[in-house]
Amino acid sequence: MFLKKQLVVIPGIILAFVLYTLSEGINNIIGIELLGYEKSPISTAMIAILLGIIFGNIFEIRSTFLIGLDFTQKNILKLGIICLGIQLKPFEFLEFGMIAIPLILVCIITVLIVIKLVIKKLKIPRGMAYLISIGSTVCGTTAIIATAPVIGAKKNEVSYAIANITVFGIISMLAYPYFADFYFEGNPLLIGLFLGTSIHETAQVAAAGLIYDQQFSSPETLNIATVTKLIRNTFLVIMIPLFAFLYNRGQTQEKKYSIIKIFPYFVLGFVAMIIFRNLGDQIFLISTNDIWSSTVNKIKLLSKIFLTMAMAAIGLSTNLRDIKKMGYKPFLVGFIAMATVGLVCIGTIEIYINFFN
Repeated sequence: MFLKKQLVVIPGIILAFVLYTLSEGINNIIGIELLGYEKSPISTAMIAILLGIIFGNIFEIRSTFLIGLDFTQKNILKLGIICLGIQLKPFEFLEFGMIAIPLILVCIITVLIVIKLVIKKLKIPRGMAYLISIGSTVCGTTAIIATAPVIGAKKNEVSYAIANITVFGIISMLAYPYFADFYFEGNPLLIGLFLGTSIHETAQVAAAGLIYDQQFSSPETLNIATVTKLIRNTFLVIMIPLFAFLYNRGQTQEKKYSIIKIFPYFVLGFVAMIIFRNLGDQIFLISTNDIWSSTVNKIKLLSKIFLTMAMAAIGLSTNLRDIKKMGYKPFLVGFIAMATVGLVCIGTIEIYINFFN
């Protein structure tokens, strides 16, 4: 029985891998064969998610694949992020974190205030407003799903909030890498902080960082964006109890929540991979340098394969027809949330630049 449950995810995982392979092939044909570059300047991750959206909305995805696609979005993605830790040094994690935390706090507080004012004007359901708020400020769909039970949100509110976060997350994921490169003049630190703070989902941040890396050859930006987003994810531990208190205050029976269930444990795997890389550098650098270097490069490649597979799965699972059913009010709130996070992030980074330079 256990083996049968494990096997049901295989078709979806294979489909995501096939789409990754197709995207890589298309990328090489366009970038290397047609344009004549030694390395394609086009992002495989961007091709994968766009192909996923196209195929997912032209063809009906069979239920046989859906379980595996969901597994890929959640678990293969986390595995890809953990593998990204092989590129970092411990002091880099701490250095980026010290800069990212104040930036994240400013963005969270500002967006919550703005959304609070907006929902009074638009009069959308209170539960949906809370879900869009935490999805925009912390970690997208994960935050929405974790918050819904503690505020007693209805199923349609959860569905609309997730659709909202998905559409604006995809827009920012595809547009922000190019905008950030232009606005911050190719500065890896500032671009990474912006991508990690202003884009909703962990998967979308990883994709944006990967797109930027593949487009502008900047693995440092991918590292900084990932670290910033993982730190942002840990704020879920604070925000869920806060939202539970704000939403349920004055009620006789409050919903319960579990810190253990909502903590993003894959962050610990990411940190463990950083430690593994640095221990390996110290132990193997002199005697078996080639073997260790090959191991590191293989893990780096795996991280990009896993992340691109997750992007393909997200694209295949994005139903544009469901998004059309949202109505304009939740859509407007989502747009305001996205714009607020982006603008506040830019403003805070500008203050950081002026203060420290």
